[in-house]
Amino acid sequence: MLGRRGHRVTLFEQDERQAGEDLDGDFFRWDRPRVPQAAQPHSLLSPVRTVLRTEAPDVYADLLARGAREHHDFDWFGEHPPHRAGDEDLVTLRTRRIVLEAALTAAVRREPAVEVRRGRRVSGLVIEEGRPARVTGVRVGAATHPADFVVDTSGRRSPVPAWLTEAGCRPPVLDSHRAGIAYLCRWYRLRDDGPRDPGRVKTASAAPYAFAGVFPSDNDTFAVSVVLSTGDPTRGALTDPDVFEAVARRFPASAAWLALAPEPCTAVLGMAGLDNRWTTLADADGPVVTGLVNAGDSLIHTNPTFGHGVALGLRAAQYLAAHADRIAADPMVYHAWTVEALRPWFDAQVTADRADEQRLAEASPPSDRRAAARAACAFDDPVVMRARAQVRHLLRLPDEAYGADEVDRHVSKWLAARPDFTPQHDGPTREQWEALIPG
Repeated sequence: MLGRRGHRVTLFEQDERQAGEDLDGDFFRWDRPRVPQAAQPHSLLSPVRTVLRTEAPDVYADLLARGAREHHDFDWFGEHPPHRAGDEDLVTLRTRRIVLEAALTAAVRREPAVEVRRGRRVSGLVIEEGRPARVTGVRVGAATHPADFVVDTSGRRSPVPAWLTEAGCRPPVLDSHRAGIAYLCRWYRLRDDGPRDPGRVKTASAAPYAFAGVFPSDNDTFAVSVVLSTGDPTRGALTDPDVFEAVARRFPASAAWLALAPEPCTAVLGMAGLDNRWTTLADADGPVVTGLVNAGDSLIHTNPTFGHGVALGLRAAQYLAAHADRIAADPMVYHAWTVEALRPWFDAQVTADRADEQRLAEASPPSDRRAAARAACAFDDPVVMRARAQVRHLLRLPDEAYGADEVDRHVSKWLAARPDFTPQHDGPTREQWEALIPG
């Protein structure tokens, strides 16, 4: 995006390897310890589609050509309801992350204004003293590379905050919340000679102590994911593929897809030790440094339950590219925008995670009858589904979308027709779950 606006960009990438033409080889056999989420399932939400179609339609076309598929939230219904403005954006891209990486990598290779230096790890910043200090470049080994403007995209383990503090800058502001949630997933491929349609089934199921979901993806692949508390004593047993599948078959969502007799493609892949972390290079007195901003997981890292990472990363990239000159002169332009546009989604994730952590750890039933009714009603009522989709796709915050009078009326009507409604789980009981876990 920067290159296409006339900026000359040098990208330092510590990995020698890049996503290429062998999607399966890159996805299933590339060991990426610094990117543990790369092999986990992704849902690329509306901002991914809208940003790419606006900024890089060639990349979006390449994504579809490589096998990514569009899925509209209203596809759940037999036919879409009458169109309203914004409905066209309620689209998920179903694909593995590697497909997006390959399309972006190919576009960067075509961009004459961008030079990529692979296998080159930035080891420090070049900082001029001042109030505040200014970053004027980066160090790579013994070499110094000057820059008018530096963007830190080195992820949730970025060394930049420590470098700034060591250089005498005021410390960046860090807000971190450990997510006591663990993920286990396994990838499958539908067989050419086998069944391919699981029927009209939801992609998520729940028990009091666990969630299970299915992620239909590109090129006949899909992932089954199980989410539970990091403190669950049965967590380790689920790394056994036989145990994992036995458990997954007790949830309607994953059972319907596993009934298609797909071919397993991976072992059971785990991920935990996650934080919701917000790192801003500004405090109440202004920027802690100029000439430098952060983006992607260096700025905002969220537990991946809601799939916000790529979407928020691309929104930040688009804003940075569009306002690069202003931000280079005054980084508070960017910091103020991130607080307004991105921070509310971070706070919403923290709030949701706290509730999920408690529920999973205590195996407690849903306590909010109306919220449970709203979730169930969405699959019967397009008005409520629209609000659900707007929240899911980062288009409206929950209080705004669900607080609308129209949504409230539709939920009330749905409840009135079901006076005996009580929140239910469709997954196994704890006794059924533990009966599947080896002694």
